Order: sequence, then structure tokens, then C-alpha cells
Amino acid sequence: MDHRTVIWQAVHEERRTLVTDLEGITPDQWETPSLCRGWSVHDVVAHLTDSARTTRLGFVRQMVRARFDFDRANDDGVAKRKAPDPVQTLDAFRAAMDRRDRPPGPVETRLVEAYVHGEDIRRPLGIRRPYPVEHVTTALEYMAGASAGLGGGRERVRGLRLCSHPGGRHIGDGPEVRGPAIALLLAVSGRPTAPGELTGDGVPILAARD
Repeated sequence: MDHRTVIWQAVHEERRTLVTDLEGITPDQWETPSLCRGWSVHDVVAHLTDSARTTRLGFVRQMVRARFDFDRANDDGVAKRKAPDPVQTLDAFRAAMDRRDRPPGPVETRLVEAYVHGEDIRRPLGIRRPYPVEHVTTALEYMAGASAGLGGGRERVRGLRLCSHPGGRHIGDGPEVRGPAIALLLAVSGRPTAPGELTGDGVPILAARD
């Protein structure tokens, strides 16, 4: 099986799992602030729906309408896909979860989006998910190597050694930041992690770069 197919299968599985996790949550839970600054759980699901339906050409059109302001384009996408009833938004996400449309960029970005936004939602709701380490590590390696201008975290982790467990994989050299692959991915993406979840001499350095 080729690399792209493997990644898309992982993305589709993550989308299906997220839909299952969100079925039956309360109206108040839908309005819970996510880890993604300024967005509620409902907003993040609307964004995931919009992203799942955005083609390369559609992305260019969105950026033109937003005057090439990436944050504005994302907010416009949320407004477009966010239904008055969050159950309708979830239904729309369910209908799009097996699509392979994507904005421009490497296919690994779809893994980043699936796992980071999954935790943006799950952590505030207290939902735990045993993520597939191999695929999370692929997302982590992409984020650690991509510049901030491409949505990555290379500048954030420059001069640090990321050590994930289980598996003992490491990225980079320097003071160590150790922890589960999903926690490292969140940190590289500028998200908060739980106290003590990451350890090592590099943790204060990484925290100071947020």
C-alpha cells in the first residue's frame, strides 16, 4: 500500500472515531472552549468539516476572499459550516469524513489536522483517545521540519531533541523534551499540555517560545 493511501486511511479512521466520541455530548459541552484559541468545540468541528471539503482551487478562492489572511479564511470557513444546531454540524462532518479533498500542501498535514484538532476537542471534554503512535509520529516529524510560514513548528523546536515514548523515537539534537508522541505534537503545534506530561531540560525552553 502506498504512503498516501496509508495516511488517508489513518485520517478517515480518526474522523470516524471523533464522530463517535461526539455523538450524544450535551449542548453545553458543544460550547466548551477548545484548545484552539477563540474556538469552541462546535467551531473546531465546523472547521474540520470545511477543511474536509476544501479542494486546492477552493482554498485559493477562500484566500482571495479573505485578502490572503489565513486566520480570516479559517473563520470564514467556520461560519460557513457551523449550523445553528451542533448535531447538524456533526452530521455534515460525518458526511464528509471519507473524502480526500485537501488544501495545497503535503498529505501529512491531514494527519496533523486530524490529531491536533482531535485533542483540541477531546482534552477540554475529558475524552481520552489511544492514538496510533506510528501515525502521530509521522505528523510530529512533519511539524518539527516545517517552518511557521507553512503552519509548522520548526522554529519552536530548533535546538531541541524531541524524544517520544513508547518507541524511543527522537527528532533533533539539544536539550531533551520527552513525552508521549501526541503531547509532543501538541507542544510543537503551540498547544498546552498537562502538567508533567512533558519532561526534560528542554521543556522550559520550549514553553518560553509559545
